[in-house]
Amino acid sequence: MKESLLRRALLIIAILGLAVGLGVWRSGIDFVPHDAIWTAATLPVVVTLAISIVRDFWIGRIGVDAIALVSMSAALLLGQSLAAIVIAIMYAGGTALEDLARGRAERNLKALTDRAPRVAHRKCGDATETISADQVAVGDEILVRAGELLPVDGILIDASALLDEATVTGEPLPERRSAGDALRSGTVNAGEAFVMRASAVADKSTYAAIVRMVAAAQTAKAPFIRVADRFALLLLPVTLAVAGIAWRLSGDPIRALAVLVVATPCPLILAAPVAFIGGVSRAARAGILMKGSAALEALAQIRTAIFDKTGTLTLGGAELIDIEVAPGHEAEEALRLLASLEQASHHVLADSIVRIARHRNLVLSHPHDVREYRGEGLKGEVDRVSIAAGSRSLVLGDRPLPHWAEGGEERHRNAQVLRVFLAFDGRLAGIFTFGDQIRQDARDTVGALRSAGVCRILMLTGDDGAAAKRVSDLLDLDAVIADAIPAAKLEAVKAEKATAPTMMVGDGINDAPALAAATVGVAMGARGGTASSEAADVVVLTDRLKPVAEALRIARRTRGIALQSIIVGLTLSGAAMVWAAVGHVTPVAGALLQEGIDVAVILNALRALGDGRLEHDRDRRIERS
Repeated sequence: MKESLLRRALLIIAILGLAVGLGVWRSGIDFVPHDAIWTAATLPVVVTLAISIVRDFWIGRIGVDAIALVSMSAALLLGQSLAAIVIAIMYAGGTALEDLARGRAERNLKALTDRAPRVAHRKCGDATETISADQVAVGDEILVRAGELLPVDGILIDASALLDEATVTGEPLPERRSAGDALRSGTVNAGEAFVMRASAVADKSTYAAIVRMVAAAQTAKAPFIRVADRFALLLLPVTLAVAGIAWRLSGDPIRALAVLVVATPCPLILAAPVAFIGGVSRAARAGILMKGSAALEALAQIRTAIFDKTGTLTLGGAELIDIEVAPGHEAEEALRLLASLEQASHHVLADSIVRIARHRNLVLSHPHDVREYRGEGLKGEVDRVSIAAGSRSLVLGDRPLPHWAEGGEERHRNAQVLRVFLAFDGRLAGIFTFGDQIRQDARDTVGALRSAGVCRILMLTGDDGAAAKRVSDLLDLDAVIADAIPAAKLEAVKAEKATAPTMMVGDGINDAPALAAATVGVAMGARGGTASSEAADVVVLTDRLKPVAEALRIARRTRGIALQSIIVGLTLSGAAMVWAAVGHVTPVAGALLQEGIDVAVILNALRALGDGRLEHDRDRRIERS
């Protein structure tokens, strides 16, 4: 029988025993004494608790549940069977309430596991066979039908696909993907059926990594929780001492029993685990995977943040940042013709140009008579138009720039960009400027981190000093380390960590050593950086930077709720013990009072499951007033 079912059964037995005993007492029937009924209903709880304590002691663990055993046993020995049955109900009810709270906190995490892909439709020539997701091999072509989960990570073969990625990234709206885009397991096909090529086996795919992280989050204990457990052990001798003093001074053993009752059980051991599991669950809903409660607690104490540049603070690729076209030409048509020609090239920039055009839903034409000039560009024909695309020397030769292009040339003169010149029938028609663009949410993220108490924000990059300074100036960072190889990044992280708890945020395999060395490593895992994700403590599944600040906010709020619950719970329990020691609380009233404290503590801890933004907005209004 599962322990949770046993605890519920004990609660039901205790409640029925109390009800039957009260009925016998009120009816005046004497053939079965009501005290005997209450005692009989209490004994199963006492025996089960005693076995549990002995089992824990055998493996080197001692908990404050021992106080519950002492109080129930003392009540039975002193003839206070009503107090004993009430304590039994309160204790069994408290454990059942803890099960309920844990279940609610873990429900979102468990839902991820339950949704793991089970089957795949593998294409074999013109036929399709249904196999287990575990049987998919790298390179297999997989048919994903409408409404189905993607069984493994892969590359889209068909022209487009519409994916619901809410479960993996937290993004509420479906995303359109184009041919060649990376797809992740666990997302849902929200459009028509499509074909993809598997790029990883099931066990190495995104969703399997999520499941592993969920398992770690449910089993690992944060240092904060372990300290709380050790501190809880102090309550046992303190409670016994206070009860002994109360008995000695009053001469009344019932007063000592009341002291024991109000200390049973301890909110300290209930609040922290529930709050931290709730925080991990809340983060998972936002597309942030925290590898256990320890990662969440460490994140809550961060004072220094270090960011990689390429792919983290910037988009990490050749992004189109400017289009200039000659009078009489349309920018979209110029891009369409350029992308059509670039389909014939294997250059990495050509892939980016084609991807950008397809994301804009431009219909590309087939190029003809294409000649590629290595390192310079392409010439060919598209829709009966002779096109040249590439460097200025290839397209213009020694001819000067036309007047309309002079402004852009001056604007980008010292910038770290790549300019693609485009000519139609020998006349310059457009200039496309590509660069590693800063993420739109980078400035807001840096501001949110500073508001959250991060005192120092740095950037590490392997790029030259000029490119690094440009990004740093735009984001108002505290320091920049340029021309940094992986070893230099590692040393920089170690140096910052020696002075303050440090968070490292990165996305590439070259960031993995630095992520592992930081107090908390945060990996931008949306683009499938396996090495960085494995080395990190926190993985952001969306291709945005803002969840980094959101993760810090969730961590600090969760730790605050856990600490608040413990302090308030222990303060109330301590006050109740003093009140009972001076004779103002009976054992039965003490049991009811302690249960009220436990319920309040657990309900407060469950706040970690919520968003907390209403509380944050309220606090900001109070600060401004």
